[in-house]
Amino acid sequence: MTLHIRRVVTGHDADGKAVIVADGEAPRSWRWPSGLGHSLFWVTDSMPVDNAGHADGGDQDIGIPPAPHGSVFRIVEFPPEGDDLDNADATGQEMLKAAGAIVKGDAGLTARHPGMHKTNTIDYAVILSGEIDMLVDEDEVHLKAGDVVVQRGTYHAWANRGTEPCRIAFILIDAAPVP
Repeated sequence: MTLHIRRVVTGHDADGKAVIVADGEAPRSWRWPSGLGHSLFWVTDSMPVDNAGHADGGDQDIGIPPAPHGSVFRIVEFPPEGDDLDNADATGQEMLKAAGAIVKGDAGLTARHPGMHKTNTIDYAVILSGEIDMLVDEDEVHLKAGDVVVQRGTYHAWANRGTEPCRIAFILIDAAPVP
């Protein structure tokens, strides 16, 4: 089951006129058995971005962070957390590491939540629906629909302690590592 989010992509025809090149569900949209949903809309791998051609920047395999000098635009739907977070720890950390995130044990990091991770990116996050808690090393903040987060390469986790899914739009841009 996917998130079923419409994606419209513009481009240029042979005469340089603006055209719609895609209108439909994102080609990379899925839901994990845990209930976490994910739709990938676009990926770039250079700055400045090349807007020529009609290659589908959303139809590719990519982990959490973008390529060097790149960006990623996706929407993630976080289901409510279950009561069994202790058993989710190892699996969650393995999945995050496989997706390119820096996790517990890397550079001496510890985890206060199974989803704790960081990337060498600046992330712009917009809470679209629901509520969620963002945890950092020693603090946390409760977020609601309409709230915006500028996440600057910090170690963090998303904890949906409510009863309804929370949908967040993320734009990740490659950044220098924080020492």
